[in-house]
Amino acid sequence: MASTKTRLPLIALALAALMLAMPLTAAALEAVPAGGTPLAISVTIPETFEGELNGRVLFMLNDAAMDEGEQLYDYLDVTGIPVFGKTVYGLRAGDTIVLASDDPEVYGYPMQLGEVPADEYAVQAFFVRYTRFDRKGGSPPIYAMADHGGGGSFTNNPYNLYSDVQVVKLGTDAVSLELSNEIPLGYELAEGQVDQQGNYEDTDLVKFIKIKSELLTDFWGQDMYLGANILLPKDYDSTKKYPVLYYQGHFPGGNAPLNYGRTGRESFEAFNAYWDDEAPEMIVVTFRDATPFYDTSYSVDTASMGPYGEAITTELIPYIEETFGVIAEPWARALSGGSTGGWEALAMQVFYPDMFGGTWPLCPDGVDFHAYQIVNLYEDDNAYYTKNAWTKVERPSARDTSGNIQWTIKQENNYERAIGGDTDTSLGQWSIWEAVYSPLREDGYPARVWDPLTGDIDSEVVAYWSEHYDLSRILRDNWAELGPKLIGKLHLRGGDMDNYYLNLAQYILGDWLETTTEPYYDGYSKTFPRVGHSGNITNQELLEEIAAHMIKYGPQEAAGILGR
Repeated sequence: MASTKTRLPLIALALAALMLAMPLTAAALEAVPAGGTPLAISVTIPETFEGELNGRVLFMLNDAAMDEGEQLYDYLDVTGIPVFGKTVYGLRAGDTIVLASDDPEVYGYPMQLGEVPADEYAVQAFFVRYTRFDRKGGSPPIYAMADHGGGGSFTNNPYNLYSDVQVVKLGTDAVSLELSNEIPLGYELAEGQVDQQGNYEDTDLVKFIKIKSELLTDFWGQDMYLGANILLPKDYDSTKKYPVLYYQGHFPGGNAPLNYGRTGRESFEAFNAYWDDEAPEMIVVTFRDATPFYDTSYSVDTASMGPYGEAITTELIPYIEETFGVIAEPWARALSGGSTGGWEALAMQVFYPDMFGGTWPLCPDGVDFHAYQIVNLYEDDNAYYTKNAWTKVERPSARDTSGNIQWTIKQENNYERAIGGDTDTSLGQWSIWEAVYSPLREDGYPARVWDPLTGDIDSEVVAYWSEHYDLSRILRDNWAELGPKLIGKLHLRGGDMDNYYLNLAQYILGDWLETTTEPYYDGYSKTFPRVGHSGNITNQELLEEIAAHMIKYGPQEAAGILGR
């Protein structure tokens, strides 16, 4: 799930999405006709386009009152404007795509194209460009969005195309849009540079590195890169060696780890002053590992995305340790992160127990599939609805801390299907979980854990998920082996009103950890009352706790190394 750095907000991106969204008026949504209005939207490839174009064409609409210069695609979201998509291949300059309301390959959200009320709207087309990937192992080729520095965001990824915004009367006017605009790279590549994972300028304490991963290149069949943002301690001395915190999460772009250097909030200013004066002497690292499926790899090896766990631990981390003087010992390597980053931080500790000396997952994604958000994958038959004799009730996906539902699991999955189609390449949250946890289906894309239209759960896919990625189950089944390696290393934090119900899985894991013997895990799992999607800890508090842990479990000189 979405995460931030300093103090994770109570509602995180959920409320941000609500504030930014520009949906149709309630009156318009209520006016959807039963029969609908037959529509055919023409989207043309410019005559100046070179090469072949493959990907997903999106058609969007909104109320006609738009400010000049606004782009409709900025308001795409599960609570945002209507969007309709179709996947197309082999297009050339001058070709025209038709999105027709009677075309079964066109899928929309929150309605279908023929259900749009006849009225005046602002409209726009967007094209998510796909690259063909011939992955290792003989699986069929797949098409997905290659990263060009957009960090897993299709609306920010350079070279994607879009039309101008037009105001039209749907149901009356012919709608013809041309993909005449391109998301720009925004800078010129220097000799030897590649745009993948972005390029950013160093400052005194913040460094940006990027390496070509041989492991990932071999898997994907083309050059693949990993990057990292490095925050150095005050008075950094290249002749010394330092402990490190790997802070996991979403694509950081050009931001420094822990938001160092940012201004405009009291929490930013407080952390800047702390880091420049009294922080423990350690290095903090965030990864830039956007993939064709999402803005981060989830830091583990997967069937769909390849050996990201191995690449990070055997290629990227050794490069960082050698380049910046990191102590290459477990006690000096800590993990943390929020939400998606929280799951990554726990998974890396579980899968590489001898490499890391402790983890602090904050409001992690579901760590037990008995509570995949609010779905029990092991016992429920359907993800979208509760099972009742006479009624069907949709399961929620997001709430605020007062309990009000913001959207449902069905709505979010239907939105992702409109964006990504049947291939699970929407770059959305539910899609990436399938790309991480699932085996490959026959066409080379991730197997669906449930039918995206009906919500019916596939028990065979669940069994694969359980064996490979249910972190709670893996710990329970392998505690005799893992337990001695994890004593004192597990520290989970979250809110008991987590906005995405992630506290439910944390309860299961946390309760079980308290029962461990031979050995006892000697960590903690804390949830905080009336707190939403948050670890309820500041960066300053987190760093102090990690430093104290390193001093406790490290060598005698650890306190001196950390400046304590």
